[in-house]
Amino acid sequence: MLTSLPRAIRVWALAAAFMIACVGSAEGRVIGNGTAASCTSSAVVAAVRAGGMIRFSCGPKPVRIKLRRTAKVVNTSSRVVLDGGGKVTLDGLGKRRILYMNTCDPKQIFTTSHCQDQATPRLVVRGLRFVGGNSTGQRFDGGGGGAIFNRGGRLRIVNSTFIGNRCERTGPDIGGGAVRALSQSRGRPVEVINSTFRRNVCSNGAALSSIGVSWRISGSRFIGNRAIGKGANPARRGTPGGGSGGAIYNDGDRFQLVIDNSTFVNNRAREGGGAIFFVSNDRTGQLKIRRSTLRNNPSDGFETAGFPGIFFLGAGRPQVVGSVIR
Repeated sequence: MLTSLPRAIRVWALAAAFMIACVGSAEGRVIGNGTAASCTSSAVVAAVRAGGMIRFSCGPKPVRIKLRRTAKVVNTSSRVVLDGGGKVTLDGLGKRRILYMNTCDPKQIFTTSHCQDQATPRLVVRGLRFVGGNSTGQRFDGGGGGAIFNRGGRLRIVNSTFIGNRCERTGPDIGGGAVRALSQSRGRPVEVINSTFRRNVCSNGAALSSIGVSWRISGSRFIGNRAIGKGANPARRGTPGGGSGGAIYNDGDRFQLVIDNSTFVNNRAREGGGAIFFVSNDRTGQLKIRRSTLRNNPSDGFETAGFPGIFFLGAGRPQVVGSVIR
């Protein structure tokens, strides 16, 4: 026991223990022991529940981890950084949502009296592939988000790829085949950096969907995503609703969508906005497109004149700089 040692040695031992604890904290958690077999679904779920900085040690080759359960962030975590190093795929097997964070879900622990606007947790996904996510049937807080559902705190997506994720096929306001975001802290934007969204499907917003949330998207690619609902929003009589925002669906009041140096190709909406559906109900929202290309994004129902693939209701007109839209 430390108490049986001379005081000087006790002080040194306590200091050393503190330093070791800090190094461990700084290094964070590691999933796996260097082999692909050690990188399991249960290890991912446990690491996300524990929070902090999470890395993978799965061997030298790319690895696919088949998730048997959704990985859920606990709201007492201040941050969760999930870093795949460009070699890890998380697979929902077409059966389940992959990653879930919701500060307003009591099952994930309430930490404030204002769950819809709190600074933490801060969720970052980096260097990961998300495939086969499916949130169909998950209706809490409106559902959606086949790969990632996020409400509250902050969300940042970096160097990641989302392929073949989905949510409900119909519905007037459900969306986010890949990502659904709500209630970001202090109205700050979700950041999407150098990421790819391909062949995701949902009633609306096959890649990204939100209500009242701003986005800042840079260096990213949206290819072949489809909004497959029918009847728009509000749903036309006799229809189930949906079908807008082949790649992106944004709704709400005061928010911004800023797109920089990004590409939208071959996305499609059964109703409005083959690439982008943007509706600011109080007409304060702004859409800014800079140094980007939007090409062949058909809107089968409706779009804004002069902006192929875009349906826009907001402040003025979309602000387009150095971009190609056709």
